[in-house]
Amino acid sequence: MPPPGTADAAETSSGTTGKGPASTDGSGEGHSGGTGGRFHAVVAAYAVSGYGNYLNLIALSLFSYHVTGSAFGVGAVMALRLFSGVLAGLGSAALAARTTRLRIMVGADIGQGLAMTVLAVFADRTPVWLLGCAVVVTGAGNVCFTVALRSAVPAMVGPEARTRANGLLVTGRSIATVLGFASAAPVIAFGGYGAAFAVNAASFAVCAVALLALRPRTDAEDPGPEERGQEEGAERAGRRRVWRGAAGLPGLLLGMILLRGADAFASSSHNVALPVVAHAAEPSGPALFMTRFWVAWAVGTIAAHFVLKRAAKGSEWGERAFAWGTLAMSVLFVAAFTGLPVAGLMAVAACAGFADGWTEIVYTSRLQAAPDRQRSRLFGMSATAETAGFAVGTVLAAAALEVLPAPTVVGVFHGAAVCAALLLLAFAATAARSPSPIRRSEGDTHGTGPGTGTPPGA
Repeated sequence: MPPPGTADAAETSSGTTGKGPASTDGSGEGHSGGTGGRFHAVVAAYAVSGYGNYLNLIALSLFSYHVTGSAFGVGAVMALRLFSGVLAGLGSAALAARTTRLRIMVGADIGQGLAMTVLAVFADRTPVWLLGCAVVVTGAGNVCFTVALRSAVPAMVGPEARTRANGLLVTGRSIATVLGFASAAPVIAFGGYGAAFAVNAASFAVCAVALLALRPRTDAEDPGPEERGQEEGAERAGRRRVWRGAAGLPGLLLGMILLRGADAFASSSHNVALPVVAHAAEPSGPALFMTRFWVAWAVGTIAAHFVLKRAAKGSEWGERAFAWGTLAMSVLFVAAFTGLPVAGLMAVAACAGFADGWTEIVYTSRLQAAPDRQRSRLFGMSATAETAGFAVGTVLAAAALEVLPAPTVVGVFHGAAVCAALLLLAFAATAARSPSPIRRSEGDTHGTGPGTGTPPGA
């Protein structure tokens, strides 16, 4: 992270970052409305760091077993990483209020890069305490980076282009997922754990350097006294309404965050169960089984971006689209564990990936419709819900797989997500029939409502 004052001076002179006037340099940043070349470069940098993360996901799991010597040790390391992510999600809004999102992203990359560099240097003689410190840094850094990036998208590309921008980010992440998983084994085989950690550190360095060179605008300009007073007055009035949820959030928005946490809880089951099924289905080549599954899934997520880009045509999708997408995704993941032939499994995995990409783009775009001052708080709450849901689900799914078959475990976990999606659909239907003053309180405060041209909650 640069010394205090250095980044501020650069941001003021460039006009592309910080909380000053929006840039209209033709690059598609700020409120010029579009995903220009600068944002595509940000996506590429994000994909590079994502590749390192997914490669490291496998390398760090195996390395944790090497260092601790037990399955319990691996679970403890994973729990420590997830717990640090939960704490980072809780504190991310306060951090964003004190500095720019660009600084948070660059700082997170630098911190994670240093942690991976230390592990690469001491790979042959890493003590448990050092491994624990590294996973705390990477767990917290990953959440802080994600929260800052997601909440910065509307400032980078303009509110109207955020759905397309989110689709590009999902596409970049999907490609990074496949490449990271596919290359983990050969990298570890060729250079050991040190090489894998070095590659991960380099990926963070590339992302940090790219962000510093690009300096995308990550924060909206500060609202004037009149606009700030209107926002605070709307928040105070909203808290008195029956349809407001916890912490002053609209009930439907809070419902979406809770459903996202339930989705993460359910998704932990198929992530834990997939290696078990792969070894049972293809004992001679479980890695090939998992590669086929995740490649098909990634193709589906990329397809979701192209479909939403054409179908939305500038409109926004709302809570119902997110709930239906989550429901479909859970059903499809359950179907993937019913012993389908290879072709059928890949088709179902692709459809599950499509639903996965659909829900992420819709969900992220909906949260980004909130005013800039609220966005970091929303994404911090979302990261906390997702990380906590996945952490609890991982522990419970691993325990359940000791006594139950994988299809049963995946079915029960994703059944919980289906029930949560149905509850949100019922809540949205009830809100749609509520009096208009309450429905207005559910909407955005800056004129971009969810739904394809329909009032919020419809």
